[in-house]
Amino acid sequence: MGENLFALDIGTRSVVGIVLEQQDDLFHIVDLISKEHKERSMIDGQIHNVLSVASIIQDIKHQLEQHHGKLKRVSVAAAGRSLKTSEGTVTVDISEQTLISTEDINRLELSAVQNAQQTLLSSNELKEDDHYYCVGYSVLHYKLNGEKIGNLIDQTGNQATIEVIATFLPRVVVESLLAALKRADLEMEALTLEPIAAINVLVPPSMRRLNIALVDIGAGTSDIAIVKDNTVIAYGMVPVAGDEITETVSNHYLLDFPLAEQMKRQISSQELLTIQDILGFEQQVPAEEAVDVISPAVKRLAASIAQEIKRLNSNSSPQAVMIVGGGSLTPTLSKELSTELELPENRVAIRSLDALTGVTLADSIEASPALVTPIGIAIAAHRAPIHYMSLTVDEQTIRLFELKEMTVGDALLAANVSARKLYGKPGLALTVKVNGEWITLLGEHGSSTTILLNGQEASTKDLIRDKDVIELQFGKDGKDAVATVEDVIQAPDTIHFQLDGVPMTITNEILVNGHRASLDTFLADRDELTVGTSNTLATAIKQSQMHAPEPLSVTHNGLQRLLNPRSIAYFVGDKEVQEDYMIQDGDHIVTQQPPATTLQEIADELDIILEVRADITFNNKPVTIKKQRTAVFVNGQLENPAHQVHPTDQIEFTSVSNAPIIFSDIFAFTNFSLPSNSASAYRLVRNGESIRFNEPIFGGDRLEIRFE
Repeated sequence: MGENLFALDIGTRSVVGIVLEQQDDLFHIVDLISKEHKERSMIDGQIHNVLSVASIIQDIKHQLEQHHGKLKRVSVAAAGRSLKTSEGTVTVDISEQTLISTEDINRLELSAVQNAQQTLLSSNELKEDDHYYCVGYSVLHYKLNGEKIGNLIDQTGNQATIEVIATFLPRVVVESLLAALKRADLEMEALTLEPIAAINVLVPPSMRRLNIALVDIGAGTSDIAIVKDNTVIAYGMVPVAGDEITETVSNHYLLDFPLAEQMKRQISSQELLTIQDILGFEQQVPAEEAVDVISPAVKRLAASIAQEIKRLNSNSSPQAVMIVGGGSLTPTLSKELSTELELPENRVAIRSLDALTGVTLADSIEASPALVTPIGIAIAAHRAPIHYMSLTVDEQTIRLFELKEMTVGDALLAANVSARKLYGKPGLALTVKVNGEWITLLGEHGSSTTILLNGQEASTKDLIRDKDVIELQFGKDGKDAVATVEDVIQAPDTIHFQLDGVPMTITNEILVNGHRASLDTFLADRDELTVGTSNTLATAIKQSQMHAPEPLSVTHNGLQRLLNPRSIAYFVGDKEVQEDYMIQDGDHIVTQQPPATTLQEIADELDIILEVRADITFNNKPVTIKKQRTAVFVNGQLENPAHQVHPTDQIEFTSVSNAPIIFSDIFAFTNFSLPSNSASAYRLVRNGESIRFNEPIFGGDRLEIRFE
């Protein structure tokens, strides 16, 4: 007679108690009892009514003890659906980093897991003071500069991003299990996770390097675990399972829920189903018709499970899928699931007890996929029981739930050591504006924190054991960014040229916040640096101290006015250039002084009328009559309008007459004279009309003196 093992599978709808007998590596299922909850005591894998669940456990224990003696210790499992899954992302600047090492990636992954924890807390699924254990995570994507990449090791770029999906087990789930067992007068012999239990009995270690999804379809939920590279990389749950199919049957055929559940189970085993609806009518339903009725619900279930599998498996289908649990017997489910995952039908299989090697059943127990998980709990908890471990992190004692091979990273998570503390803080950046564009100079990266495990340098992936001591020697903070003008701009070029044959040089000036600066001037945050365009002709003129023409001083009727002088002309070769011309290295610039200014030009600029004129005809001959309006004096001497002046001259314009040109003025501009004989009679004519000597005349008039 071998050793008896007692195990419990506490599900949403029922509790299964199982007694196994172990002989060497063989297990014989001696007895099995299943009882449904009297009320909804389990929600999402967590015991919500400890007394009710304890009562069911006591009933099962009592019945089994009648045949197998006193039962004191029991193996149990935390439900897969009680696990909380969250995604986390971390992005870091690596532009100043030479190459990314494996340990850099490990620490970034740890930071992403911590971000996943924060996402979980902020989602209100967990209260902030809840304690939980990270039972595993997998990397969804590595990204370099926003683009997906296979691996970040030894990569260079601007930004590195890691996205992970992590799974957590709330401590309250374990505590509620312990409380229910204690009320049933049982001690927890061993604890495991339901997905791990099923995997341990269904997937031999040699196959765990493959990418396999295990789906445990129960009554209320479908639990999912993903195996890859010899470990469980992710857990998940969809709140859709066998009950949805049962509800479809119940609604379509008007059946009570228990009768609908019974009919659903018979679809696969009977060709003709006899049922009685709630109105008392009995009818016979072909199994094929029932399959058609439940088909839409089965497709929805398959789609939900497939979507979660892909999400947990880096958005891709696994190599194969194993289905267990009572809901796995749903007709066409495996076929629909293979379609959704785009897998061959023979890659999606229902695994029953016949898949378990080294396990036999008592004659009274019928083999079913629903028994895989409870049997797995007993065997897995016996072969690989989960323990607590105690260790010290920076003089802080922590206790870890040994759900897997525990690492230094797990200990840091449990001790709430922020991943940010695994590196010293980077120095402050320096932001300056250079010629209108903002640039940022990064501070120095902080040095990495040294992790000591029992006095030896370790990485976050190193395995830990009970009583280990972890110490952190925190890295130094990076220095703040420091820069001079020379660090952000090139030294301005010196330009060589000639102005009127005189060799000259110009160098663009450097301004910091509007003040002149040199190349070794230190910059402060938010400084504005400008390299002035000093190589203009205007700068060269100023530098040469060339005397510009002086303004002219003019007095008009006692009022003094200053006139701007004429500009000097500048030529590069035969091309005239303006003062905003950008001088090029090697230019030869020649100046040309403006011509002297005449009094007439000054009068035109000031709108002063020096004289008026009228072009007329007199006795059929053209005559021009002029009359002075303003007299011009230069340095006290009366001058004519063509006189050229100099900047030092004193110029005065004085109004002399505003009288109009009259007929009598014509005699000053012709040789005509009136006869001395007073007896001669004559008449003055303008444009054929008589006129007097003192009447005004105008340009274009035809004047005559006619003798009578």
